[in-house]
Amino acid sequence: MKQIKIKNRSIGQGHPCYIIAEMSANHAGDIHRAVEIIHAAREAGADCIKIQTYTADTLTIDSNKEFFTIKGGQWNGENLYGLYKKAFTPWEWQGRLKEEAEKAGIDFLSTPFDKTAVDFLEELGVDFYKIASFEVVDIPLVKYIAAKGKPVIMSVGMASLGEIEDAVHAVRSQGNENLCLLKCSSTYPAPLEDMNLKTIRHLEETFDVAAGLSDHSMGSIAAVAAVAVGAKVIEKHFCISRKIENPDASFSMEPEEFKQMVDDIRSVEKALGKISYDLSEGEKASRSLRKSIFVVEDIKKGEKFTEKNIRVIRPGYGLMPKYYEGILGRHAARDIDRATPLNWSMVE
Repeated sequence: MKQIKIKNRSIGQGHPCYIIAEMSANHAGDIHRAVEIIHAAREAGADCIKIQTYTADTLTIDSNKEFFTIKGGQWNGENLYGLYKKAFTPWEWQGRLKEEAEKAGIDFLSTPFDKTAVDFLEELGVDFYKIASFEVVDIPLVKYIAAKGKPVIMSVGMASLGEIEDAVHAVRSQGNENLCLLKCSSTYPAPLEDMNLKTIRHLEETFDVAAGLSDHSMGSIAAVAAVAVGAKVIEKHFCISRKIENPDASFSMEPEEFKQMVDDIRSVEKALGKISYDLSEGEKASRSLRKSIFVVEDIKKGEKFTEKNIRVIRPGYGLMPKYYEGILGRHAARDIDRATPLNWSMVE
């Protein structure tokens, strides 16, 4: 299975899950809050802080025609241009935010939504890129990002298997094999029954990539379960408080919740371990409490072993129970006291 490398860190089989805190619109238009989110994400255990690089004008046009009105879901009735104006992260902040991330010791990642955003991020010197689910079908953009030769993490929410194949081919057509795919349910918030986490393993096997989860569900159960089924990357929306009004607050995690999720993921990783039938030291000690064959009545030399005078009981100091039936009817090689573990030297 393939791995991707971000700076000096490998992501994939045999490595800890890479955890991304998505800031998105949770700064609510305040750069000081954006800086606070970066440091809070690091404290909560995130490996990476992610922002988005677009403006309302690079993403859509200003129009009140019905095509540009969202129908249903979290942003029902919102005009696209108006929503993106509220939610975008000003480009003039982004150099400062990257510096703050470096200062905090956390990776900095952004999702560009058009070629001008890619060019801007190249000038900032980003190390890798995220492609959003909604942009998977923008093959010219996917190629433009991939051509920069940097690692690409791509969410595949809403995409059919054929559309994912097209996007993966677009990345690889640029000579870029450094790709990770994220299973995603692109509803906000996403119901658990729509998560289909088993798809993560299928993405890995089908496209020979590291795979993970971009999680828009409430709580941490999907993210933790995803790691148990093989996710190598988890992305989760992160905010200081859901009470701070913005387009993403309602389905974002607060710092304590995020920290608990990270702790649970690290615990799951410990529990998953490796394929092993070796005994732990604790198991070795517990072996003495397994069952074995014991003499349960005094036996004279030459006397037959019967179901009455030997039994399979705890503890485990005698012969293994699998020999019990073969010993019945044989004779004692010497006198044996009750409560003695049976061994072969006692059997004729």
